[in-house]
Amino acid sequence: MTVITDGRTDWLLDPALAPTVDGDPLRPLYDGAARGELVLPFCSRCDAPVDLDQQVCDRCGSPETDWRATDLHGTVHSATLMRRLEPGLVATTAPYPIVDVELRGGHRLIMTTVDVAPAVPRIGDNVRVGFRHLGGVALPAAYIESDSAATEPASDGSARTEPASFDLASSDTEALS
Repeated sequence: MTVITDGRTDWLLDPALAPTVDGDPLRPLYDGAARGELVLPFCSRCDAPVDLDQQVCDRCGSPETDWRATDLHGTVHSATLMRRLEPGLVATTAPYPIVDVELRGGHRLIMTTVDVAPAVPRIGDNVRVGFRHLGGVALPAAYIESDSAATEPASDGSARTEPASFDLASSDTEALS
């Protein structure tokens, strides 16, 4: 099941921040996302996953890539709670998670969540890639499939398992690893 948010609004960012798709080297990603597919680059010669901004394959050195649909599932590799809010750019008024997702197809993507998430996902939580819509452009976003509570470090440094609370006065990020 692919999760797609309302095509008119985005819970996180101002629509003016939408990427310009025409002429963008990531156009295959955006075009795939518009169809509900996660389209990422692979090496044309050896089939290794290639990072979005990578110019040559790490495995064989080939500069040729092939963009194709890949598995929408992965796991949380790391997560951060972003507390920095930019009035006029960031639409939400509460901190929001940013997750580093290790996909089954071999890629790693850093993304936000499909919808507002009140807590930071746990490392190892299952993720399904869904799509947010920003100014008419579909962007990959994480839908956390785990039903376990997120963790937030307690003041003594130990981890606690309960929904994270937000301190809007802080402008730092809170990393979990």
